[in-house]
Amino acid sequence: MGNLYSYVVKSDSGFAPNPFWGYCTVACCKPKIRQGAKVDDWMIGTGSKSNAGNTKLIYAMKITEKLPFDSYYQDARFHQKIPSRGLVEERGDNLYHKSKLAMGIQVRPYHHTEEQISHDLGGKYVLISDYFFYFGRCAIELHDQFYPLIKKGPGHKCRFAVEDIAAFTGWLTANFAPGIHGVPHRFEKISGDYQLEESFGEAIIETNILEGDGAKRA
Repeated sequence: MGNLYSYVVKSDSGFAPNPFWGYCTVACCKPKIRQGAKVDDWMIGTGSKSNAGNTKLIYAMKITEKLPFDSYYQDARFHQKIPSRGLVEERGDNLYHKSKLAMGIQVRPYHHTEEQISHDLGGKYVLISDYFFYFGRCAIELHDQFYPLIKKGPGHKCRFAVEDIAAFTGWLTANFAPGIHGVPHRFEKISGDYQLEESFGEAIIETNILEGDGAKRA
């Protein structure tokens, strides 16, 4: 069994992680996890005081691929994650690719500052999952037996007994179907250069995202 990486999702906006278009991806933030994690490892994000609370699970994903930024950008499966207009689309995390000069051209500059770009690129890789559980606003309360897996504060933790990882993943997969179970906590417009109805967010999730979702479902 692979390892498990746990951290706090301080801002649950659908950007990092990005659970849309059939894959849950982590392309920005958490550079140390993105460098060190391997295929078949698990990654979990629990809530913060500003959203669900620390004992609730925002998402969990089994890493099924790990790609360098440029491979991620060029892969047709992830072109819908290149930011564009739309409530879901502008949360795209497919931001970086190689130019003729250097790595690190940002596709949509309104997402990040120069400091954040440098932080992102330090991770070198994008973590990808087609077997994930994203709860967002419907974050689930973890049983107290899983509290030792919870990270408090910044950074991450990843030193867990194999038995504890197996118990958690067994409980999760036995009780929940993979896929999207709720919208992000922060699911409002990021940019202000177009108009969207406030009720449109749920419709996008149901019609455009879930129908094309490649995640396995019970």
